[in-house]
Amino acid sequence: MTKHKMCSERELSVGEVAARSGVAVSAVHFYEAKGLIVSIRNAGNQRRYAPSVLRYIAIIKVAQRVGIPLGEIERVLGRYQPEAKAGKAQWSRAAAKWRESLDERIQKLQRLRDELNSCIGCGCLSLRDCPLRNPDDVLGAQGSGARILERADDGV
Repeated sequence: MTKHKMCSERELSVGEVAARSGVAVSAVHFYEAKGLIVSIRNAGNQRRYAPSVLRYIAIIKVAQRVGIPLGEIERVLGRYQPEAKAGKAQWSRAAAKWRESLDERIQKLQRLRDELNSCIGCGCLSLRDCPLRNPDDVLGAQGSGARILERADDGV
């Protein structure tokens, strides 16, 4: 998503964006290809970025660091004009959207931690505790994978 226009503020080269944001040039290009940030093209057809892109990259990095998938980052940031300055209100709305996802992930990780010594929740029946937690492999009928870990309630 590139734009062919000039902006009134100082423009940054891809190298400057990479150096100031702490990500590789390839990451800057990747974020742009995903539509998370935008560049403009100068007269020589080189990418230039508004300084506001640094804040968007900071938000992306924080979200990725806490484990938010890039698709979810795209959905939240995609609501905003990528060339606009991201402010406190935008960050608050993004954080609120991600809070629910993070709370759910924390709950699953806590459950996994608490049950790890006795069962990984896969329904494999290979551990002594599995017949107690999954008699007759009833979870196997629900599909493969960690069925106990994925349950919605705290029972079982």
